[in-house]
Amino acid sequence: MSKKKVLVPLVDGFEEIETVVPVDLLRRAGAEAVLVAFGKDIRVTGRCGIIIRADTFSNAVRADDFDMLFLPGGPGVPTLRKTENIAETVREFAAAGKLIAAICAAPLVLKDAGLLPDGRRFTAHFSTAGELPAALAGERVVRDGNIITSRGAGTAQDFGLALVRILCGDAAGEAVEKAIMA
Repeated sequence: MSKKKVLVPLVDGFEEIETVVPVDLLRRAGAEAVLVAFGKDIRVTGRCGIIIRADTFSNAVRADDFDMLFLPGGPGVPTLRKTENIAETVREFAAAGKLIAAICAAPLVLKDAGLLPDGRRFTAHFSTAGELPAALAGERVVRDGNIITSRGAGTAQDFGLALVRILCGDAAGEAVEKAIMA
């Protein structure tokens, strides 16, 4: 079985916990989570000033090469929403039936791409309630078809473990949970 690949777009202002925890768990499970800078610098600064060196730039990757798209949240989401081709990338993943994950405010990007129609189950950070009134605020992680969403930094571990199980299988999920004593 080939190694599963996850595209993780980063822009300044990303939420560090929501990014690093799921990426770490996915990598522990054997997935290749690729941090992709969607700006001019390979170094991307998170909301708390932590600088992450991305693996590559957005112009060096192709959506076809990935099994999952994971959108971190945080105060950088407005920048991500304005990023050229991000909504198109999301729609490409959706059209191909690939997995799309979003945490915190990142479900707003899914809304922009037209992936949150009436009746779709999802959750998001409470700060998005004005634009996403149908978010299931009481749910930590919600899966509806190929879309997986979570509320925020406090749910990052639950979210990351769910992504591991969905992408890599229950055995991988159990192994990672055991290793980190979840």
